[in-house]
Amino acid sequence: MKTAVFPGTFDPFTLGHASVVRRGLRIFDHIIIAIGINQSKSTMFTLEERLEQIRACFKNEPRIEVCSYEGLTVDFARRKNAGFILRGIRTLTDFEYERLLSDVNQKISEIDTVCLFTEPEYSSIQSNVVRELLKYGQDVREFVPSSIIELLKK
Repeated sequence: MKTAVFPGTFDPFTLGHASVVRRGLRIFDHIIIAIGINQSKSTMFTLEERLEQIRACFKNEPRIEVCSYEGLTVDFARRKNAGFILRGIRTLTDFEYERLLSDVNQKISEIDTVCLFTEPEYSSIQSNVVRELLKYGQDVREFVPSSIIELLKK
């Protein structure tokens, strides 16, 4: 079984994230959406809220697992018997960053990174922009899965 870890902060989970996961299911048998816990990052939503949001998006998809982890992504992937890390790329800057991480991860773990380019309609969506819109009471339906709109209003 081909298993991939899709790591991120997901604060909040966007349509771009959901698109990468849906498309990843064409490649992988099982995808673990994993929220990395980084104490130095401040988030708008608690870990529990982010887990709930993502689970709501994939409640009818048995091939998706949603959890959190601390430490290196490759160590988490090993613990979960995942041979791949799934990542989305929007821009050239994303590509350069993901290439660097992929090279390091490959050297220390032999876990491969599979990158999917974001679909054009989602390439401008960033969680930090969505957070800013939410902060000022703006409608974010164009940017996040419909299944989490009510959860974001809490």
